[in-house]
Amino acid sequence: MDPEATLGGSVVAVCVGDERGAPKVLRDRIDLMRGGGALGDAHGDTGHRQVSLLADEGMPLLRARGVETTPGVFGENLRTRGLDLSALTEGRRVRVGDRAVLQVTERARVAGAAEGGDGVAWLFARVVRSGPAAPGDALVTDPSFDRPRFAVVTLSDRSASGARPDASGALAASILAEALRAPPLATDVLPDDAGLLRRRLMELADEELCDLIVTTGGTGLSPRDVTPEATLAVIDRPVPGVAEAIRAGGLAKTPFAMLSRGVCGQRGSTLIVNLSGSPKAVREQLAILLPVLGHVLATASGVPQDCAALVGDAHP
Repeated sequence: MDPEATLGGSVVAVCVGDERGAPKVLRDRIDLMRGGGALGDAHGDTGHRQVSLLADEGMPLLRARGVETTPGVFGENLRTRGLDLSALTEGRRVRVGDRAVLQVTERARVAGAAEGGDGVAWLFARVVRSGPAAPGDALVTDPSFDRPRFAVVTLSDRSASGARPDASGALAASILAEALRAPPLATDVLPDDAGLLRRRLMELADEELCDLIVTTGGTGLSPRDVTPEATLAVIDRPVPGVAEAIRAGGLAKTPFAMLSRGVCGQRGSTLIVNLSGSPKAVREQLAILLPVLGHVLATASGVPQDCAALVGDAHP
């Protein structure tokens, strides 16, 4: 199956259950929550099996063998029709309705399938954008969701006012576009305003589904350098080693690198990295990040990985 192909189908039934290992209960609607799965479902957690999908096309085969096929009996959250679940590999993203987005994390077979033969398509996924799910909702793959998604945000009062071109952000976008073989989703220039940056980081991570957000500028000691504080306010957990490596690499060239307060962390599966504001520093700091970026984005995605097989290629 062409990974760039757009596939479509619909939701037949939605189910949740408050007890693990028991059939789920049919509902008129369920709420899919980013990073947690279906609201009120016993299997909803931060792991990779947050939501399960089961293809309705296989139900006649199971019924013919005397297997009960009522929605929810296999513990599935979404019973689907039309979307070829067997064609969806781990990492593919599927939009549910107008809002929610799932990312496939594991493929399996359902009980009752023939030995070594015609298994019924069954998937596990995690929720990467929150939203409702109900019978009749469209299920659509979007190739743009499956390419590396990144954004660059520059913090500079002068660049935001038009008094100075944004050389550092433009350079970061160019380097990352070449490394990831994908265009930037956004290249923003904002004034040194913590509130504006917080809101934009949350939007890019939660709504635009960026895998990576790089900021440039605002990491120094000036009273208006607020990038680290804004970043710390929105991340779920820090990734201190990246910031430490960037500072260590800079110290090999100049003692002023110790003055950078840049941080790195994750919001959901989105990696947010603070870079300094000069083009020279951006080039040097990205040279430190790029050798591990493919591994970082692959493991941060939440899709189970064979870490021993991952290499230092910038493309995930």
